[in-house]
Amino acid sequence: MVEPESTPAVAETAPVMEEPNLPRRSVAFIGSECHPFVKTGGLGDVMYALPRELARLNCDVRVILPRYACIPQEYQNKMIYRGEFYMDLGNTGRSYYVGIMEYIWDGVVYDFIDNEEFFSWGNPYTNLVDDIPKYCFFSKAALAALNYMNWIPDVVHCHDWQAALVPVYLRTLFKDSPVGRARSVITIHNLRFQGVYNIPTIKYWSGLPDEAFGMGALKQDWVEANMLKGGLAYADRITTVSGTYAWEIQTSDYGERLEDHLRYHSHKLRGIVNGIDYGMWNPETDPALAENYGLGNVLDHKMANKLALQKELGLEQDTGKFVIGLISRLTNQKGLDLVNAIVPQVLDGNTQVVVLGTGDKQYEDAFRAYEGSYKGTFSACIQYDEGRAHRIYAGADALLVPSRFEPCGLTQLNAMHYGTLPIVRETGGLKDTVEPYNEFNGEGNGFTFDRYDAGLLLDAINRAKSLYFNNRYHWDEVVQRDMAKDVSWEKSARQYKDLYLELTQW
Repeated sequence: MVEPESTPAVAETAPVMEEPNLPRRSVAFIGSECHPFVKTGGLGDVMYALPRELARLNCDVRVILPRYACIPQEYQNKMIYRGEFYMDLGNTGRSYYVGIMEYIWDGVVYDFIDNEEFFSWGNPYTNLVDDIPKYCFFSKAALAALNYMNWIPDVVHCHDWQAALVPVYLRTLFKDSPVGRARSVITIHNLRFQGVYNIPTIKYWSGLPDEAFGMGALKQDWVEANMLKGGLAYADRITTVSGTYAWEIQTSDYGERLEDHLRYHSHKLRGIVNGIDYGMWNPETDPALAENYGLGNVLDHKMANKLALQKELGLEQDTGKFVIGLISRLTNQKGLDLVNAIVPQVLDGNTQVVVLGTGDKQYEDAFRAYEGSYKGTFSACIQYDEGRAHRIYAGADALLVPSRFEPCGLTQLNAMHYGTLPIVRETGGLKDTVEPYNEFNGEGNGFTFDRYDAGLLLDAINRAKSLYFNNRYHWDEVVQRDMAKDVSWEKSARQYKDLYLELTQW
């Protein structure tokens, strides 16, 4: 095997401050997306922020990603060639090229697996027919690359179904190789997506032994193979992105047909809430805002951001209006059917609603229609604009997150950090991070409802409006309490570090 190139990789930004007294562990993150290279959802944020925070906690971290053609050229140009090799794949009878391109940024090493045959598509995800071979290749190539670079981690931490075969490969085809000594963790970000296809196809592309296709592992419904199910069976630990979601996915309502499997493996299942990156989300330094503010002066400057948002979106400019933001994919999972049902009742002359996002055509059209019917009161931004999202967090008074299910949710954390009170359904990470406001003792940091019902959502909105208009002093107290709440990655990263230490005691 060829030794990797010794060319030093390009380092970006100043080195992070580490905590050298903490026990050191090496961790390889393996996943299908990572901000800023490629991102379609919350997984990209986690793959970006968690490794950087772990580096500060004295972990040696590498992130392994596919080198998609859609990665912006500014990052492609800074990648350094680390080496290449050829690898057999499944029962294809041929060898596949595996290139390794490296990029170092903020204390984290990013290794990109290069293969134009699999990763030359314009988008990271295309369709299951193409994605199954792509991620069989990626999972095996990621482990082979670690062996090739002779960088053997203590823990391999993989994410969602696209990397779910990594723990299976680790305990089968790679068990006698150097990387075989690593322990494995798999994180479920959204259980709805599992990588299910017929057994012959996945067996053909993966080359995994027959034992991996038993009912306790990959096999599902006797004729199908479920890649996520196999990863959950073979991993040493399973994590998901909130404690409540870890419990919910063991029930038939949320288990997506894996609830029995997850209950069987519940002894190794943990819930750790995500955080937000204060470098990206900080109202004191955010360049997108009309006026920056912090905990000490939020009450003086938030109104300026409200007026700027109203002007930007063509709403009536009036600081006395109660502005509700909604930043979301426009899908049923996000509770948009509930929102759609109550918009006329919410718009009472004192309230404005701002929607930002794209998704199902029925909701895009419905919100555009509301904008046409309620000019100056309702704004439908059917797009995703990162800067505008920041301005909505800063300019709105409240943020709606009425999800049918929500593994963690980041929008409610962003909102709290910007002094915008969340109105959420009590599910998953929303329940773990938002404590309902108690009008009798003033405790709590948002407004909640339990059953998935439009009337209960309307009631929660009305409770928020009642406090805003009738007791502004207590409303402002909750704003400041939310801004003071630590929703950064540090606490979450320490929990992951403890999990790695638990797995690798020596």
